[in-house]
Amino acid sequence: MQILIKQIEIIERIDQLIRLQATGTPETLAYRLAISKTKLYRILNIMKDLNAPILYDVAVQSFVYEEAVGFQFGFYEKEISTRKMNPFVG
Repeated sequence: MQILIKQIEIIERIDQLIRLQATGTPETLAYRLAISKTKLYRILNIMKDLNAPILYDVAVQSFVYEEAVGFQFGFYEKEISTRKMNPFVG
């Protein structure tokens, strides 16, 4: 379970740095995250599998998003309908 939480934390950190266009080169980013370059690319591929439109922009030397996206992992409060729900109906 700790491994999963650690990977989610890394994804959140990468997401933050991408939004700031401050990842640096892949080598710099891997060093900053204290992971190998291979692990960095694995995580970036996981993010891409989750539909993150990630590209590396040579001009700014940073990974960037091709379009505006949001990342959220965790539980959040769901809006509850004001009408009474039948507990036996899905």
